[in-house]
Amino acid sequence: MLLHSPVFLADFRAASGALLGNPSALPRFLSPLIGRVSQASSSSGVKYHQSRAMAHESQAAPAPSIVVYVTVPNKEEGSKLASSIITKKLAACVNQIPGIESTYWWEGKVETDSEVLLIIKTKKSLLDELTAHVIQSHSYKTPEVIALPIQGGNPAYLKWIEESTK
Repeated sequence: MLLHSPVFLADFRAASGALLGNPSALPRFLSPLIGRVSQASSSSGVKYHQSRAMAHESQAAPAPSIVVYVTVPNKEEGSKLASSIITKKLAACVNQIPGIESTYWWEGKVETDSEVLLIIKTKKSLLDELTAHVIQSHSYKTPEVIALPIQGGNPAYLKWIEESTK
């Protein structure tokens, strides 16, 4: 196999050693390796499906997606809030995780409560509108709304998030 050949490994070690001291050398690092893989692929009869790669590159990437955490005091409020978020197309999916226990500072003392965690998948562009909706609909004086970026995942699922929201 090409990746295990002594020549490829020697080229890889030499190039990666140079790269450690100079990150801007990445194009020079990849160039000989890509050339060697291309040569080996064509000489071994393995064909690169260029049309598929070009079609993949021409597809627009889905809008940046995020995961938003919101805690609620009980299942009933969680179900009601989840339903309103989905109905308004502010998210594609809301998971409800019951039985979490939260410990936190509130009004100068430590509190511990059972809560339900909502895990909301949506587009980054909807965060402000989603946050306003949660604040308006929530029974807490200061509801938790924390957004985390989705760095990657199943492309079809990420596209579904985009298509299922406004």
